[in-house]
Amino acid sequence: MSEGTRAPLWPWLHEPLQSALQQLSGHHAVLLHGPQGVGQFEFALALARSWLCEAQSVGSAFHVACGQCPSCRLIEAGSHPDLQVILPEALQASLGWQSSGSDEGSDKAAEKAEGKSKKLSQEIKVDAIRAVVQFSQHTASRGRAKVVLIHPAERMNLIASNTLLKTLEEPPGQVRFVLSGASLDQLLPTIRSRCQAWRLPMPDAVPAAQWLQAQTEGMSLDDAKVLLAAAGGQPLTARDRQQLGLDARAWPQLPQALMQGAATALNQWPLPLVVETLQKLCHDLACAAQGAAPRYFPAASLPAAPELSLLTTWAQELGKVARHAEHPWNQNLKIETLLLQARAIMRPRPARAALR
Repeated sequence: MSEGTRAPLWPWLHEPLQSALQQLSGHHAVLLHGPQGVGQFEFALALARSWLCEAQSVGSAFHVACGQCPSCRLIEAGSHPDLQVILPEALQASLGWQSSGSDEGSDKAAEKAEGKSKKLSQEIKVDAIRAVVQFSQHTASRGRAKVVLIHPAERMNLIASNTLLKTLEEPPGQVRFVLSGASLDQLLPTIRSRCQAWRLPMPDAVPAAQWLQAQTEGMSLDDAKVLLAAAGGQPLTARDRQQLGLDARAWPQLPQALMQGAATALNQWPLPLVVETLQKLCHDLACAAQGAAPRYFPAASLPAAPELSLLTTWAQELGKVARHAEHPWNQNLKIETLLLQARAIMRPRPARAALR
């Protein structure tokens, strides 16, 4: 298979793609779900590419796209007339794909001309889904099929989701849908019921760590394993965290540093990453409190677990902050507050302060 540079199919996705093509060939709407940091969008695009590949024999089972036919080349160029990709504005640059079906490009040009700037939307709005409905009603330009890819599907707001329902239930002609997302519980039940769910598996730890090691010159396999565990087994998340400055050798030292008030490196991290790290630590301490193995930190790196009730309250507080972590409040002050709270939670029991 020839992989495109716009959305490479990571090595751990090849076998799942073969399975998906065999198992999902008869479904007009597929809901891919699973962890975000394993290449969910790239997998969804590979599925769409295979459905549209013109090297496929009509009426036969789908196989992996050839990468060489006119259809595959048009997708590589981002200009296939029978493929519509819907993404939130905030994800388009990072995924290297301009979302179809909206006039946001002209909006941005107008804003630039007026000297304005706006925060990129995290939502998929109703205008994009209305464009999907209109797109689905036209005959396929290249005669094979039409495909709509929506990622992440849970980012559709309520109006957008309801707008999609009728077309998703009774798609005209040869239209196929692939929706991908990490949070099925954030989708309307009526959306879920109209799709065939397919879970994207986590990659095996050893090949994932070997891939991660190859991404950074001088990284040892042991360091790659630490970063992979810190990212919950998600290779792309681990790579991104390492690029943000997450040090594999400093990660196991973080719990003790937090307890001693010496985790100064976290002051340089984005607030969402700080909150995520504290949530992982809270999770692992809760596991230790119940005699279970931690997931993100080495067991030997964790201090004595606080009372489970205290950890439950801490987890709830962190969840509240996580929901608003993009809020433009004073980040340095918020991080300092979170670090003080973490230290109070993990302080040895005789001196532990109550959570406020």
